[in-house]
Amino acid sequence: MNIAAVERDSGLPKDTLRVWERRYGFPAPLRDQHDERLYPPEQVATLRLLRRLVDVGYRPGKVVGLPDADLTRLLERVSGSAQQPLGAEAREVLALLGASDAIGLREALGAMVLRVGLGDFAANVGPGLAQAVGAAWSRGELEIHQEHLFTEQFTNVLRGSIHMAQWAGAPRSRPRVLFGTFPQEPHALGLLMAEAMFTLEGCLGISLGVQTPITEIAAAARAHQADILALSFSAMIPPSQATAGLDELRALAPATAEIWAGGACPGLRDKPGLKIVRGLSEIAPAVRAWRARAAEPA
Repeated sequence: MNIAAVERDSGLPKDTLRVWERRYGFPAPLRDQHDERLYPPEQVATLRLLRRLVDVGYRPGKVVGLPDADLTRLLERVSGSAQQPLGAEAREVLALLGASDAIGLREALGAMVLRVGLGDFAANVGPGLAQAVGAAWSRGELEIHQEHLFTEQFTNVLRGSIHMAQWAGAPRSRPRVLFGTFPQEPHALGLLMAEAMFTLEGCLGISLGVQTPITEIAAAARAHQADILALSFSAMIPPSQATAGLDELRALAPATAEIWAGGACPGLRDKPGLKIVRGLSEIAPAVRAWRARAAEPA
């Protein structure tokens, strides 16, 4: 497989594959006549195991380079100790994924949003569903195409619900929030759930999607006169890499724009010009606090 195919198959970003190759000596791709990377099937299979372990919290430096048998034992240990009873919503979603029922899955997710409301779905139900799907994939109970199916349908339903909330609610007002992820971060669900919470607070939202160069995020912040840059980081991004990128963005972005970061990446800390949002439920009070500050006389 070429590097783009491996990224799609394993869920590991191209930048991560290159960093691991340089730092740990694995993967060790072959080269074609144009000096492009080609990954043998056995290395792709190992990368799938590594992705599962990183998803459940293992640091790459602890697992990259281990034999497949050791990686499998670690996954079996995690699966045996971390498996929790599933709620009715998660059982329904996993059953629909197992049947590859795209239409049924979209309808079920839409019904959940209507039943509990966008806020509860984004803050509680949605993260639980994503975790259940990720855990099932880590245990080998779902194929990568089924995980992708969940991501696509979840995104479609939540994006549609956000649009409906924008039109049905009160007129949008500040803060103006710009949503995005760094080039090394392909995961969008956490960012999308955060966007739903900001939307329910009446914020003006502009989404750049995922994997946007830092210089372009800073340029977009100026173009849109953003008050807040909201960024999401999964556990796949090393804390040092996330911190370095945030420092670079702070130096490039307008001084008037606050940077808020959240997600599963460990090691991120508050510092001047950077606010760490530990959970989706923190967004509403943080927005109210921002408005209170903005209303204070200079």
